[in-house]
Amino acid sequence: MIEAFKKRRTQYALGKNLPLPPKEIDALIRETVRLAPSSFNSQSSRAVILFGAESVKFWNIVKEALRPIVPAADFPNTDKKIDSFAAGAGTVLFFEDEAVVRDLQEKFPLYAANFPGFSMQSGGMAQFAVWTALANIGVGASLQHYNPLIDAEVAKAWNLPTSWKLMAQMPFGSNEAPLAAKTFVPDETRFRSFA
Repeated sequence: MIEAFKKRRTQYALGKNLPLPPKEIDALIRETVRLAPSSFNSQSSRAVILFGAESVKFWNIVKEALRPIVPAADFPNTDKKIDSFAAGAGTVLFFEDEAVVRDLQEKFPLYAANFPGFSMQSGGMAQFAVWTALANIGVGASLQHYNPLIDAEVAKAWNLPTSWKLMAQMPFGSNEAPLAAKTFVPDETRFRSFA
């Protein structure tokens, strides 16, 4: 399993050449989210899987949302960055269903304040699981966060339930450049063990 985790890396140089047909990638993503753990077995994570023109449509929404707030002199760099995400084969939009969270808060009032955090943790595990699953079949990806700037337009474009809160966006595709070496802070900074 650790070897699988080592393959999961940030890839910005994406292409459209997938090792499997989109239908199989879609099935892999669905099964991975389905199997990701969640507090109280809430299964609050939701995913919208976009391929081809639908993925490009998403990144155009991001670009147009950024255009009025990024200084004009800086926009060419932003444009290039967004285009690199759109150059991939697809994008996974990760959501958490707030209706599920509210329902759990009502059913278990003792833990009510904790459920939003539990939901975030469940979503993070789903994102990590999908990213790792994609890396294991040779598909590159990165995790982006243009929410909440784009939330309303995304919900409208794909007619999504109002209870779905956008958490992250994962462009994916073929690895068109070598992955950069990963660096680590010293173990003494991150860990404490006691026996």
